[in-house]
Amino acid sequence: MFTGIIETMGMVESIEKEGSNSIFWLNSPLSNTFKIDQSVAHNGVCLTIDQLSEDKHRVTAISETLEKTELGSWKVGALVNLERCMVMNGRIDGHIVQGHVDCTATCLEKIDKDGSWEFRFLIPPQFSALIIEKGSICLNGISLTIFNVSIDEFSVAIIPYTFTHTNIGTIEVGMRVNIEFDIIGKYANRIAELKTTIK
Repeated sequence: MFTGIIETMGMVESIEKEGSNSIFWLNSPLSNTFKIDQSVAHNGVCLTIDQLSEDKHRVTAISETLEKTELGSWKVGALVNLERCMVMNGRIDGHIVQGHVDCTATCLEKIDKDGSWEFRFLIPPQFSALIIEKGSICLNGISLTIFNVSIDEFSVAIIPYTFTHTNIGTIEVGMRVNIEFDIIGKYANRIAELKTTIK
C-alpha cells in the first residue's frame, strides 16, 4: 500500500528480455536501502525487488504488467518515480494507492502557467465513471487532484516542487502515463453496477 507521495527518482540502467518478461536495473538514492522481496512503486506500479547491487536494484515486469502500463516503453536513461510502501503509524499525505495500475492515459496538453504547469489527459472511455471533479488520481505514482473533468478527459495542476522532484516534467503531448483510480471510487462504482445487474 502506498500514498502517492514520491520519495525520489531512479534511472533505468539496463533492460533485458527473458521470455515475455522485461527485467530492469535501476540506480537510485534509495536502492541501497531496499531489501530483496520488498514492494516498491515504480511510476505507480507495485514491483518486487528481486536483486540488489550497491546503489542499484532489479525488478521484473511480467507480460500482464507490460500490457496494462507504460513500462514496456521504458528506455535506458528513463527517469522513474519511486515510493516505498507506507508505514501505518502516521499521516497519509496523499491518498490510498495500491500500486495496481488500471490503465494508461495519453497527454493531450501541457501548459506552462508561469509558476505552475497544467496537463490534460485522455483515458479509455470505459473508465469514465471513475473520474470526478476534485477527485484523487494516481498518475505515474503521484497522488494528484483532478479538475475540468469531462467524459474521458481530466486536467491536473503541477506545482514547481512536484515538477522538479518527479518525472512529470518529462511528460510531453502524446506520451502515456500510468493511471490508478481511487480505490473508494472503484468500490462505489462496483456497488452501483451490481445494483443494476442483481435483482
